[in-house]
Amino acid sequence: MNGRERFQQTMAYSQPDRVPYFEEGIREEVLEAWRAQGMPSKVTIRDLFPFDFREEIMPDMEPRPFLKKWPSDRSEVATLKRCLDPKDPGRLPARWPKMIRVKRDRGDIVMLRVHRGFFQSMGISGWKRFAEVMYMLFDDPGLVHEIMEIQGEFAAGLVDKVLKEVEIDAAIFSEPIAGNDGPLISPEMYDEFVLPHYEPILEVLRRYGVETIIIRTYANTRVLLPSIMKWNFNCLWACETNPEAMDYQDIRREIGRDLRLIGGIDVDVLRQDKESIRRDVEERVPLLLEDGGFIPLADGRIRAEISFENYVAYRRILDEVVENHRLRH
Repeated sequence: MNGRERFQQTMAYSQPDRVPYFEEGIREEVLEAWRAQGMPSKVTIRDLFPFDFREEIMPDMEPRPFLKKWPSDRSEVATLKRCLDPKDPGRLPARWPKMIRVKRDRGDIVMLRVHRGFFQSMGISGWKRFAEVMYMLFDDPGLVHEIMEIQGEFAAGLVDKVLKEVEIDAAIFSEPIAGNDGPLISPEMYDEFVLPHYEPILEVLRRYGVETIIIRTYANTRVLLPSIMKWNFNCLWACETNPEAMDYQDIRREIGRDLRLIGGIDVDVLRQDKESIRRDVEERVPLLLEDGGFIPLADGRIRAEISFENYVAYRRILDEVVENHRLRH
């Protein structure tokens, strides 16, 4: 069974030969640190552990040319719209359709990033723009709606362009909108200003038969999940989380199997000792594997302070838990 088949069967609550293994995002500087700790120099992580190849198509969703100033009144909105042209050929990598078709043919999992979330759509990259947008939500809500509508229509046009060329296994909406204490706008504001403007993209995804719609959140977005579920998102990929707030077993009990899950393993535990790693994996993973629709994965990027020894221990423990589940079924 190849990675694509494993992913599709897992998301369908079927019976893959095992759940997919996704790479957590291990950069070269981490591998250099690990080689200094004893990782063989000519060996890759993929040589040591099984991974299912996964490609994320990443269109350029920034305004082109880049805006020196994001709209703060209606007179500036036309400029934003001109800079968000979904027909711009430079928004996709060179030779991307052929590259993706090759990956599809060999059974890789192909995902498409379709939206960057509220804050990035509003041009927030620092405190000054953040404060400007927070005031705008109260002082000029119509302008916020107008910007989000432009972004939604632009993203829908770009998604349509991609899906005319290639087939994908999942679409990813990114939503970096929260801190550890919760989202930086209220659920009511999220309902009003954000989710309705995702509908043009969701309509395109429905038209092309994309079945797995992932919302990839960061930190603590727990109170937004009921709203998100109303818009037919069916998979949560929670990253860099507070594990108590975003505990997947609690979320599964609360929301049920309509929401598939990717992640769920606290990456901070990998900085501790092997016993802590084993305890965390064995507490979090088996029940979710049993319930289905779950791909276990550390919830953040693997960084250099995580030792090679601890990463190896984590992967061996995870492999053991997954294999025990497979043998029972």
